[in-house]
Amino acid sequence: MEQKINCAVACVNGCVLGDKCPNIEFREAAAKFVEETSLDKMLEMAEERLRRKMTEPPKWVFPEEP
Repeated sequence: MEQKINCAVACVNGCVLGDKCPNIEFREAAAKFVEETSLDKMLEMAEERLRRKMTEPPKWVFPEEP
């Protein structure tokens, strides 16, 4: 039986499931990204995303009428 856990809570100090983790491919992709991408490039990406978000028009959410 596959264990269902909330990784954001249970794995704060490291993965508790080890090789049985259902998110192992994401963990490997994230580790590869961090290894291959310079900090300057990551900061540049974050600044670009923030700039795009600041120039986006507001998203209005209209409540449903009863």
